[in-house]
This record gives sequence, structure tokens and C-alpha cells, in this order.
Amino acid sequence: MDLNAAESRVRELRAQIGHHDHRYYVLDDPEISDAHYDRLLAELRELEERFPQLVSPNSPTRRVAGAPAERFEKVVHRLPMLSLSKAFSDDEIREFDERVRKLLSVDQVPYVCEPKLDGLAVELVYQEGIFRQGSTRGDGATGEDVTLNLKTVRSVPLQLRIDEATPPGHLEVRGEVFIRKEDFRRLNEIREEAGEPLFANPRNAAAGSLRQLDPRVTASRPLSLFIYEVGTADGLPFQSHWQKLEHLKRLGLPINPRNREALGLPQVRSAYQDFLDNRHALPYEVDGMVVKVDSEDQRRRLGQVSKSPRWAIAYKFPPEEEETRVEDIGVNVGRTGALTPVAYLTPIRIGGVTVSRATLHNENELKRKDVRIGDWVFVRRAGDVIPEIIKVITSRRTGQEREFQFPDTCPICGARAIREEDGAITRCTGLACPAQLKGNVRHFASRAAMDIDGLGEKLCEQLVARGLVKNYADLYHLDMEKLLSVERMGEKSAQNVLGAIERSKRTTLRRFLYALGVRHVGEATARALAEHFRDVRALYDASEEALMQVRDVGPAMASEICAFFHEPQNRAVIDALLAAGVQLEAPQMPAGGTFTGKSVVLTGSLEALTRDQAKEEIERRGGRIADSVSRRTDLVISGAGAGSKLKKAEQLGIKILDEGAFRKLLEEER
Repeated sequence: MDLNAAESRVRELRAQIGHHDHRYYVLDDPEISDAHYDRLLAELRELEERFPQLVSPNSPTRRVAGAPAERFEKVVHRLPMLSLSKAFSDDEIREFDERVRKLLSVDQVPYVCEPKLDGLAVELVYQEGIFRQGSTRGDGATGEDVTLNLKTVRSVPLQLRIDEATPPGHLEVRGEVFIRKEDFRRLNEIREEAGEPLFANPRNAAAGSLRQLDPRVTASRPLSLFIYEVGTADGLPFQSHWQKLEHLKRLGLPINPRNREALGLPQVRSAYQDFLDNRHALPYEVDGMVVKVDSEDQRRRLGQVSKSPRWAIAYKFPPEEEETRVEDIGVNVGRTGALTPVAYLTPIRIGGVTVSRATLHNENELKRKDVRIGDWVFVRRAGDVIPEIIKVITSRRTGQEREFQFPDTCPICGARAIREEDGAITRCTGLACPAQLKGNVRHFASRAAMDIDGLGEKLCEQLVARGLVKNYADLYHLDMEKLLSVERMGEKSAQNVLGAIERSKRTTLRRFLYALGVRHVGEATARALAEHFRDVRALYDASEEALMQVRDVGPAMASEICAFFHEPQNRAVIDALLAAGVQLEAPQMPAGGTFTGKSVVLTGSLEALTRDQAKEEIERRGGRIADSVSRRTDLVISGAGAGSKLKKAEQLGIKILDEGAFRKLLEEER
């Protein structure tokens, strides 16, 4: 393909991807599968790598770009981003309507009613239809430049849809960045599995995600956007706000489909009641309804007062907060072993739901809020978010309240609980802790660990739930009768699982150490520990100082490893595994090997070896596996279907071996 053909295809691919982004992220009506979309993006990425002169900062492949910033630059808004005055009752919204009608000398006013999202206000600037700059609201006059972060939000069009409407030369639009409830739930699940602190609510998660100095962090968060207003713009002669929103929609900007027109106060009240009745059914958090005068001419005549427009108001929903008493404080243990303090409350009705418990998040938060047993507190429940204590009513203290002492052992299994280096999370160190057993067993059986084929998530869950597996060693005492008692387990499947368990008994020390699930110990660290100690029992008495002699093991990791192997419960499980017949092969330590000291990247698929087998052969000969190609890469092993990694290696002049040459090297050293 020559440059002209490539340029034509790149334009076509960018148009297609932009169209499908709009269908998926704005209209929620995709036309192609995820796999088809991924192929289009991969083709575009490949063409841009082959023809660097065709790269554009607004290409879909450049949504995540730029190095982490040291700070955010300031942005002065051309037109201030005003705040809204608020109404909390029907009387206050009636007074707003009366005031507007009096100033305009009319009997009835057309309004637009919009759900008031609980997120972070932003401004997007488009020049000639191209997204050029994005900023936060800040204090209304000056915000922070978050352009690179906003580019990662998939509902933000990098180029407006000029085939649908004519974009102005300069266009500023205002909107709200938020996280949908389901995305928020999944985000917290992922963070819990990774052992990271949970976000308290979607608004905090959205605000914190957009204000990350590293755009890659923002890109990993499921942010969404709705546009609700225009700042300054060249030649947009709209008569009404509704017409304006329709035009922005044709340009490809995401507009909330639940916006509605309302003629006069009765229809405003009806819209408010409808939003209020359905607030928890909405896919995102809302805390009220914004009422705006529809006519652009009437808006200009009304003007503003102080920092708020006279033509709009936020009609807030009733607060979902009540006061109640803390009867007790306990601790829950999550799937990753994190100990979370929970307040047990005198039951109270909030938003139509009886609340009897509230999260206190972690030990630091418990101390910061100074919640004590017997305290009167304000509790908030917002939609599907777990109820939380907002504030202690210290004026109601009698002196009989008791401080809660955070445990240093797990309340479920009794194993030692240790605080992480940042002091935010206290975590159980017990291998056999029932609260985290299902996830631990699944990890133990995974391919990179003990590689027990057929022992998937569902089967692990059933084995733990039925009490057939209470620790790793119980896997090696399963038999046909026990497996056949599991739902939907046939004799052939059971036999396959038993065979895989038997084969897993012969493994390497590296795999075994990784399988144990020691926090922060990945495959590379497991290998370094295996090479250094060569026997799992040698870790029983290893001090933190001794552990820090191992490659890539720092103070925090050494503390975690030391705590793990000094826990009697964990030693008992390891001893039981060895007694059940698990045999650990110590790493071979050749004086030198073909790949000694070399960084090796595997790309494509090999016919004679699996990826894991090739990896072990390279590591056995002193090599180190890297995930990506860089100037520090020494060698690339290329198999069938190799893609961008191979091309980058060719561009950098890195030595490349095909599978035949790779196997020949291995055979020469046998």
C-alpha cells in the first residue's frame, strides 16, 4: 500500500470508528460487534505505525496519549461558568416562576427540565469541529486544563459530525462528567479484587478520575459525559435552548435523552415528580432537576444576579439523610482479605428503605470521623450506594460512648491482620480464611499457577460453598464421589478435573510460590524468590532484611512476604500441600545460558510450544520476559500472526528470531 492509498484508508477508518463510537457511547445502539470494532482500530493503528506522517492528535488511536503531568495548567473561561441558585420546596420553585414571569411581563414561560447529574462540570472547546481543549469548572472563572484526560472519555467526540450539521468555527460546550451506577459497581469490584481502596460514591470517583495527572489512569475509569449548555460560539442563532440541544445532538455531542420541555409551572412540577419517582431507576446518580427558561431572547433579558443566572434554577430532591444511633461497630472481611469497619445502627427509614448498617470504609476513615459506639450520627443513602455515616452529632454525646478498637487479627479466621504501608487498609493474611477462599482457590488453580485445567470460577465457588474445599490442600483429597455431588458435574468432567489435579502435583517452586497468592508477589517476584531460597520452607524463618536481598523486593513487599510465611495458618496449609504429594522442582541454575541477562519479548503464536512453555525455557536459560518492545529489548521471538510488536522491533533494529531459529537455539543447549 502506497502513501496515497494509506491516507485514504486512514480517513475511512477514522470516520467509521467515529461513527461506531457515536452509536455505542452516545446512542447506546451499536451496529457492530466488539470484535469487529477492535479489528478496525487495530488496522488503523497498524497503518499509523507504517506511515507515521499520517498520525493525527485527534485520531481514535490517540485517545490515551501524553506522559503524566506535574500539575494542571490554569484555563480562564471566556464566559464564566455560573453556579445555579437552588430550590428545595414547591414554594421556592413557585417563587422562581413568579419572579421570571414578572420580569418578563408574561403569563406563562416555556421551560426545559433536565436531570441534575451528580458529577463534575467541564467545558469542551471545538475549533473548526476539532476538539482542542477541555477544562474543569474550577471557581467558575478559572478551571484546570484536563484536555488529555477528556480525550480518553469515549463519549467525547474528537471531531464533530459535520455530515449532520455545520459546526461553528469556535464552539464552547458545557457538560457533566459522571460514572453510571453499573460502571461504578464494576469499578469497585475490580478495585476490591486488586486490593485497592473502594470509592465512596460515583461523584467522588468521577471527579478523582478526571483530575488524574496521568491520562492512562483516567482512561482506565468508565467515565461518561452529557452536554447541557453552550458557552461562547460563532454564529449560532438559536431561538430556544431546545433547538440548541437538538443541533448539538446532530453534531454528535452526547445530550441526555431524558431532557423534556415543560410549558409553565404545572408541567415543571409534573416533570419534577416524574424524575423524583424514577430517580433510583435511572442508570446514574441525580440529586435534582435543573429548570431553564427555553427562550434565548428571554434569557438575555433576564440576565444574571451575582454568580447565578436568573433564567435557571436547580430544583433539589429531598435529602436522603437521617439521624440515628450507632448501636455497635463490627468488621467485615472482603474477598481480598480487606477488613472494613461497619456501623450497626438503630434501624431508620431513608428514601423508602430501612437502613440498619453503614460502611465506615477503613480504619483511617473511622478515626477521622471519630465514630464511637453509642454516637448519634447523620446517615446518607444515595440510590444503590452503600449507606454511609456523614457526620457525628457530637453535641448529643453523653460521655457513655465507647471508642472502637480495630482488631489486629481477622475476625473470621483468627489469622494476623496487618495494615498496608499507606495505612488505609488492614488485611487478613490467612490462606484458608473463608471470606476470601473462593478467589484464592481460583487463583491457586489458574494456568500461571498450579495450572489445574477445568477448575474454573463456578466450580471453585461450588466446592467452597459445599465445604468440600476449606483450604488449598483439600483439592488434593477430592475424589469422584465428592465431585459428583456438585451440581451439573458429570463423571467424565469429574475424571478430567481429578486428572488435572493429579498432574499439578509435579510443579516448579516458582509456580507454587505464585499460586499461594502472597500479596504483591507476581510471577517475576515468585521466580526471584525461588532462585534465591530454593525451598519453600526456607521462607518460614526469612527476615525482612533477608527478603530485601532478593531482586525487586523492597521494604513494603518484604513486610507482606514475611507476615505471610510467619502466619501459622499459612504454614499449616503449605505443609498439608506437601504432605498431599505436591512436589516442588527447585529452579535450575546454570552457570550461563543462551539468554542470560537478555530481555526477551514473545509475539505471535508458536506451533511446537505454548507461550508458558517458551517462557519457562527462556527463563531457565537466564532470560527475562518483557511484555512490550523497547530500546532495552535484546531479542524478539516471532510466531505466526505477530503484529505491532514485530513491526516495532524491525523499526528499532532489534534482533528477531522466528520459531525455527528459536527451537534450534533451545536444542543446541540441551
